[in-house]
Amino acid sequence: MSQTAALRLPWAVSAEPFLSPDARSLLRDYYTEVADRYFELHEGRRATSEEIAEGLAEYPDDHLTPPHGVLLIARHDGAAAGCAGVRLLDERTAELKQMFVRVPYRGRGGAGGLLTAAESAAVRMGAERIRLDTRLDLVEAIALYRRRGFTEIPRYHNDIYAEIFFEKRLGG
Repeated sequence: MSQTAALRLPWAVSAEPFLSPDARSLLRDYYTEVADRYFELHEGRRATSEEIAEGLAEYPDDHLTPPHGVLLIARHDGAAAGCAGVRLLDERTAELKQMFVRVPYRGRGGAGGLLTAAESAAVRMGAERIRLDTRLDLVEAIALYRRRGFTEIPRYHNDIYAEIFFEKRLGG
């Protein structure tokens, strides 16, 4: 598969630079949603703009860049609608990062297309399996990963916000 994954129109997925305006906007929306959901669950409030800025500043800006990573952008009728990152943890293990579809585009097949493109990108990087972590309150994500063949595995890192871990074997 090329750097552009074919989805049913009006969707298209392609690799884009991590620092492009659309990528930055999508990653801000992603972080805002997960931070808001976390603070609403644990503190009964939304994240402040300062907390969003701090969280975004903690993300490295080179972990989703070739040759050991990629950021995929899903477009719906040309509009940036979602993203998913893939990076190599080691020679045979990829990790899915920052999987996100903006609210107006959910339920239209974009998440599945992004996941397919992410798995293909991981295979192109030489990975035999792809892992991810998420939080238990992100029930939509957990359901998607389970539907798509991911199985729960033991914790593989110590991020305090990660609560559940998944892995999927890639290829035949």
